[in-house]
Amino acid sequence: MLDWLRRTPDATEVTVAGRTLPLVIRRLPQARRLTLRLAPDGSEVRVSMPRWGRTADALAFAQSRTEWLARQLDSLPTAVALGPGATLTYRGANLIVDHCAAARRTPVIEGNSIRIGGPAESLNSRIQRWLERQALALLEAELAEYCARAARQPPRLALSRARRRWGSCSADGAIRINWRLIMAPDFVRRSVVAHEVAHLVHFDHSAQFHRLLADLFEGSIAEANSWLRREGRSLYLPFG
Repeated sequence: MLDWLRRTPDATEVTVAGRTLPLVIRRLPQARRLTLRLAPDGSEVRVSMPRWGRTADALAFAQSRTEWLARQLDSLPTAVALGPGATLTYRGANLIVDHCAAARRTPVIEGNSIRIGGPAESLNSRIQRWLERQALALLEAELAEYCARAARQPPRLALSRARRRWGSCSADGAIRINWRLIMAPDFVRRSVVAHEVAHLVHFDHSAQFHRLLADLFEGSIAEANSWLRREGRSLYLPFG
């Protein structure tokens, strides 16, 4: 997935709008030119380049585009307080927070609203915990589904709070998925699960891996990847 699974030793820094950000470089055998991205949460600058590329070239490339990076930083979402009337994104849909102190403290979806009771000052933390529970339940079911398709036993699953990747599969088969994908459309979240399950069979990004992923996932991988490139940053909206 668009997860930047492995950092390279070639990490340096670039200054953007007065902020010093790590510059993470990936050398890819299929790359023909340098490409630049900002991490979804603004925590680092990422450059992909051909395998033979020099670190100095990547640094100069990033430095020549600091104005673009500054605009990307400015566009990052700011913290939102999930008070009454606020909008929460859940599985790709917008829900209006309907807070009533006398209602149940556990959130309940009612139409296009999410109804929640209890004290207003703990809304953010309680809604986030609810989102994480919903994410774990869905991800466990989807992991079992894709593992069955791949003829593999479901491995250990944990939620990730990583700010640089959507999912990961370790050498021992354990899978971690970013809980914030519960806010993305279902096909996006499912594509990440399918991606990590494919790694249980092929622990690389070889042609065999991509063929298996295409067999496992019922939708368009390209469309899911495009959504994450375009909208993924919005999933890191902090609950403030």
